[in-house]
Amino acid sequence: MKRSILLLGAWGLLASVLLQPIIGYSQSSDEAQIRALEDSFAAAVRAKDVDEIMKVYVPDDSLFVFDVTPPRQYVGAAAYRKDWEDLLNDIEGPIKFEITDLAVTVDGNIGYSHSIQAISAKNKRGDIVDLTVRVTDAYRKIDGHWLVTMEHVSVPVDLATGEPDLRSKP
Repeated sequence: MKRSILLLGAWGLLASVLLQPIIGYSQSSDEAQIRALEDSFAAAVRAKDVDEIMKVYVPDDSLFVFDVTPPRQYVGAAAYRKDWEDLLNDIEGPIKFEITDLAVTVDGNIGYSHSIQAISAKNKRGDIVDLTVRVTDAYRKIDGHWLVTMEHVSVPVDLATGEPDLRSKP
């Protein structure tokens, strides 16, 4: 009996040691997939391609987004798609867009990230749009693909003046 318990314990220890690289690889592979998803999102924004932008989000009513523009929240992919269409239809010429400080955490089929995203472009009225936002995304791995299920976009606010800091720096 004692020997069986020792053998079982030894097998358990051996399995945990052998499986650790696989678990670590899976997490780093998932992180790489989310980083690639964010890269494709940035390329889609620069290309002003709403169809490609929306490929990073769940395609149904489970999508929930807090954006910096009204309304207070967007529920569903169709509502958020309209937000992107309105923004991109107001842009004249190219868009400069970059994602920096991207940090990704994955645990099983759930992940989240936070990043700084900066956009610069000219709107159709000739005004320069220069905006830096903080973005937190929640992801789910669905049928082997990572998709954004929840997004929170924000800007810091100067509490003394009530004014947003649209080009925030650390």
